[in-house]
Amino acid sequence: MGVVLLPDLGTEILIPVCAVIGIVFSLVQWYIVAQVKLSPDSGRSNSNKNGYSESLIEEEGLNDPAVVAKCAEIQNAISEGSTSFLYTMYQYVGVFMVAFAVLIFVFLGSVEGFSTKSQECTYDKSKTCKPALATAVFSTVSFLLGAITSLASGFLGMKIATYANARTTLEARKSVGKAFIVAFRSGAVMGFLLAANGLLVLYITILLLKLYYGDDWEGLFEAITGYGLGGSSMALFGRVGGGIYTKAADVGADLVGKIERNIPEDDPRNPAVIADNVGDNVGDIAGMGSDLFGSYAESSCAALVVASISSFGINHEFTAILYPLLISSVGIVICLITTLFATDFFEIKAVKEIEPALKKQLVISTGLMTVAVAVISWVALPSSFTIFDFGTQREVKNWQLFLCVAVGLWAGLIIGFVTEYYTSNAYSPVQDVADSCRTGAATNVIFGLALGYKSVIIPIFAIAVSIFVSFSFAAMYGIAVAALGMLSTIATGLAIDAYGPISDNAGGIAEMAGMSHSIRERTDALDAAGNTTAAIGKGFAIGSAALVSLALFGAFVSRAAISTVDVLTPKVFIGLLVGAMLPYWFSAMTMKSVGSAALKMVEEVRRQFNEIPGLMEGTTKPDYANCVKISTDASIKEMIPPGALVMLTPLIVGTLFGVETLSGVLAGSLVSGVQIAISASNTGGAWDNAKKYIEAGASDHAVSLGPKGSDAHKAAVIGDTIGDPLKDTSGPSLNILIKLMAVESLVFAPFFATHGGLLFKIF
Repeated sequence: MGVVLLPDLGTEILIPVCAVIGIVFSLVQWYIVAQVKLSPDSGRSNSNKNGYSESLIEEEGLNDPAVVAKCAEIQNAISEGSTSFLYTMYQYVGVFMVAFAVLIFVFLGSVEGFSTKSQECTYDKSKTCKPALATAVFSTVSFLLGAITSLASGFLGMKIATYANARTTLEARKSVGKAFIVAFRSGAVMGFLLAANGLLVLYITILLLKLYYGDDWEGLFEAITGYGLGGSSMALFGRVGGGIYTKAADVGADLVGKIERNIPEDDPRNPAVIADNVGDNVGDIAGMGSDLFGSYAESSCAALVVASISSFGINHEFTAILYPLLISSVGIVICLITTLFATDFFEIKAVKEIEPALKKQLVISTGLMTVAVAVISWVALPSSFTIFDFGTQREVKNWQLFLCVAVGLWAGLIIGFVTEYYTSNAYSPVQDVADSCRTGAATNVIFGLALGYKSVIIPIFAIAVSIFVSFSFAAMYGIAVAALGMLSTIATGLAIDAYGPISDNAGGIAEMAGMSHSIRERTDALDAAGNTTAAIGKGFAIGSAALVSLALFGAFVSRAAISTVDVLTPKVFIGLLVGAMLPYWFSAMTMKSVGSAALKMVEEVRRQFNEIPGLMEGTTKPDYANCVKISTDASIKEMIPPGALVMLTPLIVGTLFGVETLSGVLAGSLVSGVQIAISASNTGGAWDNAKKYIEAGASDHAVSLGPKGSDAHKAAVIGDTIGDPLKDTSGPSLNILIKLMAVESLVFAPFFATHGGLLFKIF
C-alpha cells in the first residue's frame, strides 16, 4: 500500500510536544496579561516599546487611585458570581455524570451478559476481540475523562476571562490598541489551553487503553467514543445553563433599565448589571469552550473509529491511524504563529483596524493550515490505503484525504465570512435592520427574521459541497477529517470568540467605574467587533457540528450493522419526522426557560427601582446579589428538562423502536437542527449589532436613527432583547443537540443492535 515517511516514534513525540507547546504558549500569554496591575501602588515599572509607563492611574487625566480600585472591586464581584454559578451547576452535573456513567456500564456490559470471554470482532468475524465487558468499563472511563476535561475547559476559560476584563478596561485608558491586545491575549490563553489539553488527554487515554487492547484497534476506538460523549454532554448543560443565566440577566437589565428607566447599558444603578456581566462569562466563555471541545473530541473519535476498521487498523499502522490527532497537533503550532500577527507583528492604532485584524486571523490561520495539512498528509499517510465504506474497503490516495481536510477548512472560512456579512453593522443587511427600526419594533423583528432565514443559504451550500467532496473521496472517514479540518484552527477560533465577552465586560466595568466617555467609546468599539466575531465562532461551531454528526451517524450505522437507511420504510420515516421535530421542541423549551427566568428578573429589577430610596438618583447601591441569585436558581432549574430531552431520546428510541428508527431520528435532527441553529444565531447577532449601530452613531444614517433613547433605538433594543435567547441560548445549544444524540447513539450501538426494538419484537 505504501510506506509512511513519519516513523511511529516521530508521531509519539510530535503529538505531546505540540500539546505542551500550546500549554506553554497560553501560560506566557497569561503572564503578559498579568503584568497589567489592578492595585494603584504597583506597576510603576519599565516603559514598553511604545513609551507608555505600566502605571495606569495617570492616563487620561484620571489621577485617582480609586478608579483602579473600583475596577478591581467590580472584577472581583463578576469573578465571584461566575465561580459561584459554575460550582452550583457542576454539583448538579456531577450527579448526572456519575449516574450516566453507571448507565453506560450497565447497558454495554449487558450486551454479552457481562461475560469476560473474548468475542468475535464486529467487522471481521474470523478474528477475536476483547470482551464486551471491557468495552463497557473503558467506555465508562473515557466518558468520565471527556466530561471532566470539558468541565475543566469551561471553568478555565471563565477564570481567564474574569481575570482579564478589568485589565482590558484599564489598558483602554492608554489606547484602543493596548486594550485590544490584552483582550486578545486573554482569549488566546483559553484557546490554546483548551486545544492543547483536549489533544493531550485524548492521546494519553489512547496510549493507556492500548496497553490493554494491544492490536485490537476496533475495540480500543469503540471504547474511546465515550470521550466524545462525555465532552458533549457536559457542553450541553454548560451551554443551556449558561445561556439561560446570561439572557435572563440581560433581558431584565435591558427591558427595565434601557426601555423603562432610560438609563445607559451597564449603568451601576441597574440591579441586574453584575448578573449580566457574570452571564457573559458563564454563557459565552464557559459554554463555548465546552462546546468546541466537544466538537473536537467527537470528530476525532468518529475518525478514529472508522480508521480502526480500515487498512490503518487492520495493518496496525500507528502513525496513519493517528492522522486526526496529527492534524490537531500541527494546528496548535499554526495558530501560535497566527496569533503573533495580532499581538506582536502588527499594532492596532485605530478603531477601524480592530475587525480587519480579527478577520486576518481567520485568513492567515486557514492559509497556513492548508500548507501544513498537505505536509502532514504526505509524511503521515501511505500513498495508497483503504477506508471502510459500509461493509467494503474503498481504496484512497493520500492527496484525496488532504483535499477532504482542506475542503472542511475552507468551508469553515466561508461560513465565517458569510456569518460576518449578515451580523456585522459594516454591511447592508444589518444596516437595513437598523433602518427598519424607524417604524417600530414590529418591522425590526420582521427584517431580522428575514435576514436570519436568508443567512442559512450559503453556509448550507458550503456544508453540502464539503460533504459531497469528502464523501466522494474517502466515505465517512473523509467527512470526519473534513470536520477536523474545520476545527483544526480551534485555538485561533476560540481566541477570537473569547475576545468578545472579555471586551463586553470591559465596557461594563468602564461604565460602572465612572470612567470617561472616551474610554467607553473605545470599549464599545472593541465590543462591537467582538459581537461579530462571536457570531463567526457560532458559525464555525454549527458548521463543524453538521459534519461531525454526519460522521458519527455513519459510524453508528456501520456499528449497528444497518446495510441501508431506507426513508420509505415506515420505521425510518417516523424517526425522520420525530427527529426533524426535536430541534423545535428543544428550542421551545430553552426559549421558554429564558422567558421564565427573565420574567423573575424584570420583576426584581422593577421592585428595587420602586422600593429602594435613592437608587435612581445614584445615592444608594442596588442589591446586586439578589439578581445574581435569581439568575443562578432559574438557570439551574430550567436547564434540566432540555438536557433530559436530548440525553434520553436516543436511549428511548433505540431501546423501544430499534436502530432503524433511531437512524431516522438522527438524520431528521441533523437536517432540521443545522438550519434553525444558523438562522437563530445570525438573527440574534444582527439585532444586537443593529442596536449598536444606532448607539455608535458613526455615520449620517446612524445619526438619523439615534441617539440613545430615541424611538428607533428603543425598537432596536426590543429586537436585541428578542434575539438574545436566540443567539446565545437556543441557537448555540442546537449544534450540541445534533452532535450529542449522534455520539450517544454510537456509544450505545452495541446494546441497541442486540436488545433494541422491544416494541416491534412484542408486536
